[in-house]
Amino acid sequence: MPLKLLVAGMAAVFLAQPRRQADVKPAMIAANGNNLAFRAAPINPDWIIRGTPLARIGEHSTSGDEASSTAVWDCTAGEFRWFFGWDETVVIQEGEVAVTDEDGNQRLLRAGDIAYFRAGTWSTWRVDDYVRKVAFLRKPFPGPLASLYRLRNAMRGGASKAL
Repeated sequence: MPLKLLVAGMAAVFLAQPRRQADVKPAMIAANGNNLAFRAAPINPDWIIRGTPLARIGEHSTSGDEASSTAVWDCTAGEFRWFFGWDETVVIQEGEVAVTDEDGNQRLLRAGDIAYFRAGTWSTWRVDDYVRKVAFLRKPFPGPLASLYRLRNAMRGGASKAL
């Protein structure tokens, strides 16, 4: 009960603050992935295993709380390690990539394939020619908050496997 009161009080304070026009986010953002403004997104040179992969990103949208975002990312040939700082779900749009996770599991991802990468993990990406993906990123809840969320779900009878 005290936790509910604390959360309700924090929500009331936040909601009572006037919102500036700049804070109001549109209800929907739609764009063709080919028409996004792409910019260079260099891969950390220490992560590159072979080749000279050139990566770019076109940012599509970010949630109001900045805990999730959507982007289109592409990359030319090369092999590199990649650290996932956020949970990331990808949909391969074009080309293919051979991915090896930190447990040694390998998977060839092709156009139409969907893959999920948990925050805090590494994988090796081998792009033989070119790959383009849509990336859906979500910042994980901090540990204590995630534990409370799982506890709430368990008490409701449906534990969440996403956290």
